[in-house]
Amino acid sequence: MGKAGKALKQVLETYGITQGKVSSALEISTSNVYRWCNEVRDPTAERVYELAQALQEIDPAAARDFVRLYLGEFLEER
Repeated sequence: MGKAGKALKQVLETYGITQGKVSSALEISTSNVYRWCNEVRDPTAERVYELAQALQEIDPAAARDFVRLYLGEFLEER
């Protein structure tokens, strides 16, 4: 399972953001965020984009780190 979940979990821990806060921002159940963070399921590409947007509203630095952690190798190649 996925890189998005690992990146999300790390960002939430680093910035002290709860899964509940993310789920509220996305208007989804907390269990979905839990599944992503624990690599039970991967978010869709569309949902990864929405996650970045939600994190931007919660904490812009967290959003930047999420994108960097998720796309880091790709961005470094540019």
